[in-house]
Amino acid sequence: MRLVDILHRNLSKIAEPALLFPVIAVALLSLVWTATLELIRLKHADTEHVAAVSSRELLGTYEAQVVRALREIDQPLNLIKYWHESDPANRKLAELKDRGLLPPDLLFVVSIADRRGAIVDSTGASPEVNVAHRDYFRAQLERDAFFMGQPLRGSTGESTLQFSRRLTAPDGAFDGIAIVSVAASYFVSGYDGSRLGEHGVLGIIGTDGIIRVRRTGDAEFSGEAINYAGVVPGPEAVETDGTISTGSWDGVRRWTSARELYGFPVAVLVGLSVDEQLASAHRETLTYLWRAGIGSALILVLTGLLGRMSWQLAQSRSREGKIKLAHAERVEYLAYHDGLTGLPNRSLFSKLLGQSLSEAQRYNRQLAVAFLDLDRFKQINDTLGHEAGDQLLREVANRLKGCVRESDSVARLGGDEFVVLLPDLGDPKHAASVAQKILAVIAKPFTLIGHEFRVTVSIGISAYPQDGLDEQTLTKNADIAMYQAKAEGKNNFQFYSATLNANSLERLTLESSLRHALEHNEFRLRYQAKRDIDSGRITGMEALLRWEHPDLGLLAPMQFIPMAEESGLIVPIGRWVLETACSQNVAWQKAGAPPLNIAVNLTAGQFADERLLEDVRAALKSSGMSPHLLEFEISESVLIRDVEATLRILTGLKGLGIRIAIDDFGIGYSSLKTLQCFPLDTIKIDRSFIRSIAAEPENWELADAVITMGKNLSLTVVAQGVETGEQVQFLRAHACDELQGFYLNRPLPPEEFKELLLASANEITGFAKTLAAGSVTSTA
Repeated sequence: MRLVDILHRNLSKIAEPALLFPVIAVALLSLVWTATLELIRLKHADTEHVAAVSSRELLGTYEAQVVRALREIDQPLNLIKYWHESDPANRKLAELKDRGLLPPDLLFVVSIADRRGAIVDSTGASPEVNVAHRDYFRAQLERDAFFMGQPLRGSTGESTLQFSRRLTAPDGAFDGIAIVSVAASYFVSGYDGSRLGEHGVLGIIGTDGIIRVRRTGDAEFSGEAINYAGVVPGPEAVETDGTISTGSWDGVRRWTSARELYGFPVAVLVGLSVDEQLASAHRETLTYLWRAGIGSALILVLTGLLGRMSWQLAQSRSREGKIKLAHAERVEYLAYHDGLTGLPNRSLFSKLLGQSLSEAQRYNRQLAVAFLDLDRFKQINDTLGHEAGDQLLREVANRLKGCVRESDSVARLGGDEFVVLLPDLGDPKHAASVAQKILAVIAKPFTLIGHEFRVTVSIGISAYPQDGLDEQTLTKNADIAMYQAKAEGKNNFQFYSATLNANSLERLTLESSLRHALEHNEFRLRYQAKRDIDSGRITGMEALLRWEHPDLGLLAPMQFIPMAEESGLIVPIGRWVLETACSQNVAWQKAGAPPLNIAVNLTAGQFADERLLEDVRAALKSSGMSPHLLEFEISESVLIRDVEATLRILTGLKGLGIRIAIDDFGIGYSSLKTLQCFPLDTIKIDRSFIRSIAAEPENWELADAVITMGKNLSLTVVAQGVETGEQVQFLRAHACDELQGFYLNRPLPPEEFKELLLASANEITGFAKTLAAGSVTSTA
C-alpha cells in the first residue's frame, strides 16, 4: 500500500503542468530529432550505396568500351605482323589501307619501325623519325606482346598513346615493330558529365602505375604516376562496390572502382565524386534539418503556449481560490460586522450577549446593555449628504470604542443606533459612569466637510438580572429607556423602569394603530380660510390633517406626523390628503362655491419621494381640479436642504401649473439670494413672529423685515397664526397681503367650511369693516 501511495504521489507530480509539458516537449523533440537523424542516415547510406553501385556499373561499361577499342587497335597490329612476316620485302601499308584493312586515318596513325627503330612506313605524319628509345619499342625487343606505351605530349599539348607489336624476321629474329598511334582522349571521350559529374574520373592506367589518360570534367591528364597496387585490386581480390578513396593526383574524395583488363596490360578506372554524389543528400539533409528545426520550434512554441496557458490557468485558479477564500472570509466578516464602521453587527451582538448572559447566570454576575441613538442625525444626513453622515458614524464608532474596556463590546445595530455590552458589571453605577463618558466624548465637535458640527446622543440602559433575564427582554427594555432619554430632551441617559415601559407601550400602540388608520378611514381633513387683509374676501384655504383615533379621539398632527415620517407612512398618508383635498375643492365648486386656491402641506418625506410628480398628476386628473388652484406649502428647512434637488422638484411642480409657498418662513435663516433661486409664489410668516408682536415689541422690526423681503421678491405674504386684533392692525399697517388664524376662523370640517364659502359673498363688506376696526371674533 505504501508503494502504491509513492507511485500515486510521483504520478501526481508528473501530471503537474510545470513538469508534464517539459517532459512532453523533450519526448516530442527526441522523437523528431531521432527520426530526422535516422532519415538522414538512411538517405546518406542509400546515396552512398547507389553511388558505389553506379561506380561499379560505370566501370563495367567503360571496361567493355576500352576492351573493344583495344581489340580494334590490336587487330591491325596483328594483321601487319602477319602480313610483314609472310613477305617482309614487298609489303607496304598503302596496300593494306587501299584494301580497307587499316583503321581510319582520322583517329589512328599506323606506322612500321625497323629493327633500329627508324620509321620506315606510316599512314600519316609521324611525330618522330626514330622510336628506338621509346618504351613501346624496347618492350618488343624482349618479347612479343601487345604493349601500350607511355603517353606522349605533342606540340599542341595533346597526348597520344602508342600501341605496338613485335615484327619477326623469317629466321625468328627481331625485325621491328608495328605501331598504332591514337589520341589519348579517344579512350575518355565517353565521359558522361550527367553520370560522372564535374569531379568524377575516367581513365586508363598502365600496369607500370603510369596513367595513360585521365579525364575529370572537361580536363584531360596523362603521365601521372600512382600506386597501381593500391588502386587496382589483384586478381584474387573479391570484387565489391566502389570504395571511397582520395585521388593522389587532385585530392578529391571519390567512390573509385578499378579493374585490370584481361589480355591487355592496362587497367580501367572509374570514380564518382563523393561531394557531388552526396550533394542531393546534403540538400535533403538541410531540408530535413530545416523541417526538424521548424517542427522543434513549433513544439517549443506550442509547449510554451500550453505551459503559459496552463500556468495562467493555475494562477487563475489560485487567484480564484484566494478570491473565494477572501470572499468567504469577507462574507463571514460582513455576516457579523458592520460594513461601514467595522463594529459587530446585530447578529454578532446577539451571540455576544447570549454568551455573556450564560456566563452571568453561571457565575452569578451582573451585566448591562446600553442602547445609543444619535440626536438630530437625520438632519445632518439630509443636509450635508450621506457621505458626511457615514463619516460621522465612523468617528462616533471610534469614540465609542475608546470609552469602554477591552472586555466590553460596541456594536452598530443599523442607521444611527449603537449598543454597548458591559459584561461582568460589579456595580450598576459603573454603567452610569460609562454613559457619562460617552455623552462627554460624543458632545465634542466633529469636523465634517471642512466644518465643525456637534451632535448629541441619547442612551437607554437595562441591567441583568433586574431588568430582564434573556436577550430579547434586555434589548427591548434598553430601547425603551433610550426613547425616554429622547423624550427628556435628548443628550442624556436613562435607566429602564416599569413606568418607562408603560409609556413605551403607549407609543408602540399608537404607532401600530397608525399603520391601520388609512385602511380604517380614520383620517380627517379640516379646512382653514385665508382672507385678503383689505377686503376680507376668502382667497383660499389650507387643508389640515387630523387623526380621529377610535380610543384617543381627535389627534393633532404633531402627535402622529413624526411617527409617520419615521415609519415611512407619511407618503401614502400625504397621497390621501392630496387626493381628498383636490376632490373636496371640486365638490365645493359644483355646490356653487367660487373656485379658490387650496393649500396642502408637503413634509420632508413626501418632498423626497420620487413618485411625487406622478402622484400630483394622478390626483389632479382623478379630481378634475385645475392645477393653478393647488398650492403646496413646504417648510423653509426642507427647501434649503439640497438646493439643486429642490430646484429640480419645484420646477417640475411649476411646470404642472401648481403654486409654491414657503411655510413657517423666517426660522430657517435662508438668504434673499437663496430664495431668488426658487420659483416661489407665497411666503407664510411663521406664527412665532406673529405671536411675539404684542409681547416683544422688538420683534416688530423682524416681522416687518420678513414682509419687506417677501414684497421685494414679488411674493404674496401670508401671516398665519393671527389671534388678536392688534396683530391684524400691525399686519395691515405693514402691507401684509393675507391673514390666517383662529382670530378669523378655526379649522372646519368640509360641510361647515362649505357653508362658510357660500355665505362669504354676503359678508365681505361687513367683514372688511370689522377687520378695519380690529374687532373680529372667531366664526367657529
